[in-house]
Amino acid sequence: MKKMMLILFVVATATIMFSSCSKKNEIKPTPKNYVLVHGAWQAPYVWDAVKTTLISKGNNVTVVELPGHGSDQTVPSTLTLNSYRDKVLGTISNINGKVILVGHSLGGMIISAVAEQNPSKIEKLVYLSAYMPTSGQSLLDLALTDAGSSLGGSIKGQKILIENNAVGILDVLHDQITNVFIQDGSTQAQNLVLQNYRSEPLIPFTNPVTLTVANFGSVEKVYIKTLQDRVVSPVLQDRMIAASNVKTVYQLNTSHSSFLVKPDSLAILLTKIGQ
Repeated sequence: MKKMMLILFVVATATIMFSSCSKKNEIKPTPKNYVLVHGAWQAPYVWDAVKTTLISKGNNVTVVELPGHGSDQTVPSTLTLNSYRDKVLGTISNINGKVILVGHSLGGMIISAVAEQNPSKIEKLVYLSAYMPTSGQSLLDLALTDAGSSLGGSIKGQKILIENNAVGILDVLHDQITNVFIQDGSTQAQNLVLQNYRSEPLIPFTNPVTLTVANFGSVEKVYIKTLQDRVVSPVLQDRMIAASNVKTVYQLNTSHSSFLVKPDSLAILLTKIGQ
């Protein structure tokens, strides 16, 4: 009996020691630097839930507030795509190490321009239901080919997208905002979009980007499709993916606002992309 007790004690002790050693020897994922860039008619708030989850997994997360968005009061008519590019370039220059640069919608144009200027700083470019241009294209060039986008439509004879060239802004017909951007969202999420809505600077939509194989072409790219998107249609998403020869593609069954509809699913995808 004593021998049996001794054997059990030795086995239990060895098990505890092995378990302790295993935990000590576990390789923890290296923290990544995520930089998140919002799109048109948006502000940093859209990334709040995704940011929280990424940080909880040990990552570093920086959310960019574009000029003329959120709390920034830059006059819209003074802004260009380069204004946005330079804001992101300044942000990533203050981060130690390479970054995973994520752009949503209009943000895809911006991160492309950033990669052209500073490719060595970027580990990966991630396009989230984003415009992905080839050299010489503007957002407007791509949008005009998108027959499946609700932004090009009209309701009862009134255009959904309203231009005000006098002050250089674009607006979305107010009663169509949630239907276009977040038709599958909760009432709370839809109200958040309405409460934070601001007119969008017009000029950056018309500015083309110049991209080279040596710079932009040297950075790894990932695309996350949104299958219920009414802003950047799935058809256009597929066309841009093919034109840019992107090899890694994921998808979320959401509207244009996946970060508000399925933030956990998006954060899981971004974590996977960062590994």
